Amino acid sequence: MIHPLRKTSFCVLAIAAAMPFSAQAADEAQQETVQVYAAASLTDAMNRAIDTYEADHDVDIVPVYASSSTLARQIANGAPADVYLSANEQWMDWLEDQGMPVSERVDLLENRLVLIAPTNSDITDFTPGGDTSIASRLQDDQRLSVGDTDHVPAGIYAKQALQSIGEWDSLQPRLANGDNVRAAMALVERNEAPLGIVYQTDAKASDDVRQIGVFPDDSHDPIVYPMAVVDSDPSDATEAFRQWLAGGDAQAIFSDFGFTPVAAD
Repeated sequence: MIHPLRKTSFCVLAIAAAMPFSAQAADEAQQETVQVYAAASLTDAMNRAIDTYEADHDVDIVPVYASSSTLARQIANGAPADVYLSANEQWMDWLEDQGMPVSERVDLLENRLVLIAPTNSDITDFTPGGDTSIASRLQDDQRLSVGDTDHVPAGIYAKQALQSIGEWDSLQPRLANGDNVRAAMALVERNEAPLGIVYQTDAKASDDVRQIGVFPDDSHDPIVYPMAVVDSDPSDATEAFRQWLAGGDAQAIFSDFGFTPVAAD
């Protein structure tokens, strides 16, 4: 039998011991959350940016990465996004056309389109659209890895580039279409495709591929990443993070990963 006084002392101690944890739970419950939906090609740079920002701010930044088209459709279907970063203008325009609350829109970053091969490939460097064709570097049973050319921005840019340099008709039946640009790069990383078309920043982020050549800038639309708030009632934390992403500290991080900041007007 537990002595009444001991029982009382135990309860008091248990309550006292639980208080710090209750306070901690309350603090965590009060911590604001910002949901950032960002194109897959931004994964590494955005993760670094988020870590840097969270180190100095009491906020939880939750990123979601996928193809810009997938993210835009999720947002249109009610996904709880606060900030959206697309890899092209098209999908941001599409969200606006759907009547979504797109605000504070700004062009944030630029990128370039490149041809890649596995690191151990013996394919020599060449400029797409020059004297060497991409098709000539593929064997009969080999495919060119790209983002889906119907809806993935990297794939849309790739289609434009291949059409511009006169190789679309020959290569279109030989494309391996990925759900996003990182999926397209993964096929090359695993040596399942000898060549792929991705962003220059993706090639820089991987140790398993190397850049073979850069597509001419005039062979496709400018690769621009617009950013916007997509919450009809954005929190102060959302606005603060959006402003920070457009500022010098974040832009320096993106530059480290190979992106080109878009100069403010």
